Formats: sequence, structure tokens, C-alpha cells
Amino acid sequence: MFIKNYKIAVVGLGYVGLPIAVEFAKKTSVIGFDINCEKINQYKAGIDPTKEVGDEEIKKTTVEFTYEETKLSEANFIVVAVPTPVDMDKRPDLFPVTEVSRIIGRNLSRGAVVVYESTVYPGVTEDICIPILEEASGLTCGEDFKVGYSPERINPADKIHRLHNITKIVSGIDEETLEIVARTYETIIEAGVYRAKTIKVAEAAKLVENAQRDINIAFMNELAIVFDRMEIDTKDVIEAMNTKWNALGFYPGLVGGHCIGVDPYYFIYQAEQLGYHSQIILAGRKINDSMGRFIAETTVKHMIKANISVKNSKVYIMGITFKEDCPDIRNSKVEDIIKHLTEYEVNVTAVDPVISQKEVEAKFDIEMVTMKEINQADCIIFAVAHRQFKNLSYEKINKMFKSHQRQKKVIIDIKNILDKDKLENEGYSYWSL
Repeated sequence: MFIKNYKIAVVGLGYVGLPIAVEFAKKTSVIGFDINCEKINQYKAGIDPTKEVGDEEIKKTTVEFTYEETKLSEANFIVVAVPTPVDMDKRPDLFPVTEVSRIIGRNLSRGAVVVYESTVYPGVTEDICIPILEEASGLTCGEDFKVGYSPERINPADKIHRLHNITKIVSGIDEETLEIVARTYETIIEAGVYRAKTIKVAEAAKLVENAQRDINIAFMNELAIVFDRMEIDTKDVIEAMNTKWNALGFYPGLVGGHCIGVDPYYFIYQAEQLGYHSQIILAGRKINDSMGRFIAETTVKHMIKANISVKNSKVYIMGITFKEDCPDIRNSKVEDIIKHLTEYEVNVTAVDPVISQKEVEAKFDIEMVTMKEINQADCIIFAVAHRQFKNLSYEKINKMFKSHQRQKKVIIDIKNILDKDKLENEGYSYWSL
């Protein structure tokens, strides 16, 4: 088998890199490298904090987990899967990918192939990463080592669309590299690979697929804002619309995480560098970034209508991760809801069964409790559709609230996981996005 000729190193062992390392390890020798010592020690102990692979798989995998960069010199095929965030001004923060390029360059063996999976704007791999690799290694790209690009397409917590059944885009600096990269990934990707004509095409494809989704959700969010003023239930409208064969099936919601809420800014940035100011993509980003404030202000309005004194009121926010059943809080827009509610001097408490209190407190300045500890609530916001929240009985939900005859119990259901008619018939003030 072609891949048996390789010793593969996967650099960056998060939600993207870990599944890749584990899959490749079923075919050949794999080094799993990350600079986070705590993470490496967890993997060595058989613990998967990402929950993408699972503890059992981690315990039995043959991946050699390490934080020693010199181990990379043993690899002749290196996959880069580090994050590419944006800074406070929404500009690309390329430090993780440039820093890891220096680490790889210092330990790059002659004849190795380096494949970047990190999402970047077109040109980053060839114009920024390759020169760093050459400088750090003293080698020449194309002669002494090869470079490819294969954008990650993993959807965290998705148990249907997995690494092996999602078509993989591959590219390389030349035809020989393209073929090496394609044949290597074909050993673990059952859905097959798509050979992009150039590295820049592959880089652009990843940005566009996420920007497209971002724009569609922004459209639904704008509709939700307008329908709220019209006193029309957005969900009812969407269900009616979706009876047409070519309806796209998008719903309004918070757009966070490390892809859809970030990648469009890479496109916007590069377009501006070339003298073009994005209109549609930037407008979509502005709408989606404003949803936290809209939801917070809507919550306050419903509390006032329910005769609840907003100042010092007790609000529980159910879910703080960026998506359901996923222990990832990167770029979670729930943070925006919390921030704007606290401006009204609301006491906000977080509840999230899929992430540890330690991780939440490291990022958010907020108290966190378990579901059993919820009591005397004035309002409950269901921000994330975790399985545990969907399984809550209405009797349990009712016991979480204050018993006060002069005020209604307020539920804000961002993800539409509860029965509106049932709750309104029982006297709740209910609102959904």
C-alpha cells in the first residue's frame, strides 16, 4: 500500500487534527504533535477532551503523542491542522500557522511533504508559509521538500458527516505533489478526493463554502428580526417556505465557532488588500455578529412585559458552547448575549453539561452551575440545543422558576427546542428566534 512508505506527523491535535491522526494511524506510523503539554498528557491517558474520537479510540490508537518538536524530523509526510483565528479588529491572525511553519522548518527532513489544512486566504501557503519553511530549514521547496494544501472540512460533533465520508479537496505545488497528497488521503477518505488545479483554488474553496453558509444564515437572521416586529413566528414561515422543492433549509441562529464565524473575514481582508470592499459577505457578517445584542434586548423586553424587574433579575443561560453537543467555546456568540444582559445589571448564570466549569471560567467571567442547581429563575434562555436540554421534562423546567403570581415565567428559546403552544397554554411568556 502506498501510504505504508510514509511516517506521518499531524501537527495540531484539536477537533481537526486528532481525527486525522487517529485515522492515518490505522494505516501507518503516526506522530501526533501539539505544543499543549496538558492536551498531550490527556491523550496519553486515553482521554479525548474534544469528544470527536472518543476515549476508547484514543486508548487503542497507535498514534505517538508528543510535544517534542524534534520528533517531527522522523516524518516524511506532515499535516498541519492548527487554528487560524482573527484578531480584535477582525483581521486574520496568522501567528499560529506561521509559528508552526517555523517549528516544522527547524525539523524538516529532506524529501518530506508538508500539507496545510488550516483555513487561510488564497496565497498564504505559497507566499507566507513556504518562505518560512525554507528559511527555517535551509532547504528549497520543490527541490528538497514539497508542499500541498487540503482544507479541513470536519464538522465538530456531527456524527453523520465524518472525516471518512466527506470529499477531501487536495492540491500541491506541482503535479507530482498533487498526486502524492491525493493518494495519501485516499487511503482514509472513503468519499474520495477532489484534485484542485492550484493551491490558491483549494484555499479559496474553503473560504467560499463557509462564507456561503454565513450569508444564508444572515438572511434568515434578518428575516427573524423583521418578523419579530411583524409579530409573525419565523419558524412557521420557514416551515411553510420549506415545502418548495428548492428551499435551502436554513434557519436563523447564532453563528460562532472557528469556521463560519471567522473564515469570511479572511476573504474580506484579502479582498480589501486588492482594493475591493466586500458588500454581501461583510453585510452578512455584520448581521450575524449583531444577533447576541438582538437576543439580549429581546429578552429584556419580554421580562418587562412579564412584570419582572430587570435589574438584579436572575437569568439562566442554557448552553455556552458554539454548537450543540460539542465542548468547544471558541468564538461562541453566547458570550455576546451574556455581555449585553450584564449591561442591564442582570445576574446571568451559565449551565452547560458538555464542558467543564474550569474551561468556561478561563474564558468567561460568569458563574456556572449544574442543571440540578437551577432555582428561582426569572428567565431561562435556551441558547444551545444540547441533548440534555431537549430531554428536560416540562415539570422540571417549571420547578426551575420562581413562583410569583404577579409575573410570568419567561423562556427564550433560540433553537426552537420546546413546544411553544404547550408553554403558552401554561402561562409562560415564550419567544423563539
